[in-house]
Amino acid sequence: MSLTITTVNVNGVRAAAGKGLLAWLESSSADIVCLQEVRASEKQFHTAIAPALDAGWHVGGAEASAKGRAGVAILSRIPADAVRVGFDVDEFADSGRYIEADFGDVTIGSLYLPTGEADTPKQDDKERFMKGFAAYLGERAADVIAAGRDMVVCGDWNIAHTERDIKNWKGNVKKSGFLPGERAWVDDLLATGQWLDVVRDLHGDVAGPYSWWSYRGKAFDTDAGWRIDYHLVTPVLAARATDARVERAATYAERWSDHAPVTVTFE
Repeated sequence: MSLTITTVNVNGVRAAAGKGLLAWLESSSADIVCLQEVRASEKQFHTAIAPALDAGWHVGGAEASAKGRAGVAILSRIPADAVRVGFDVDEFADSGRYIEADFGDVTIGSLYLPTGEADTPKQDDKERFMKGFAAYLGERAADVIAAGRDMVVCGDWNIAHTERDIKNWKGNVKKSGFLPGERAWVDDLLATGQWLDVVRDLHGDVAGPYSWWSYRGKAFDTDAGWRIDYHLVTPVLAARATDARVERAATYAERWSDHAPVTVTFE
């Protein structure tokens, strides 16, 4: 059965809904849409996307305890069989950074990994999150694979893995998001063989495709972007990936987030 999954950091769902998110949802071919950085209470979120809910979308969300921060959600054409929030690390239980849902034999997670800031406590927070989440991914993948199920964890990982994943890599080697330890962390996830980066695998050894561009300067116009929005997929389902695309806006004015939706189809 064909399955199309999109991930997008909406940079505030209330603003995005007013700038084009709802129209994009109406035209989307996705079966599942993972959202990050919702930055709204559950009531505010549901109000913002009310037309989509009226049109038949189902939603599960995890708001952050810090008002107006983070927040993740999963929109789906059919109701989820089960929804779980968090990843077994108490420190981040109410941070609004991870939610997963079961749909038949597939589990889908929406992740918003912390941004971090080099040489500050924010980077320490990010690295503690990374350590706990890596352990969780290893355990979940083992359980899922043993049960004959599939899993996709997609979202804003806030790490550009290699030089191909960031236009100005030379200018960012000491900045959070492209630090050697962060990049090695992604290396280690992929080295287990439990997870595959299907967008990279389908596009091969090319620059990008980028999914985030700063609102400052001419980053969008010159495609000086970062590829930080990933779909990591367990092997059996990854082998079914046939198409991966970044739904980049045609013009700067048509953007409704600083990220673009990243969509993968599995046949």
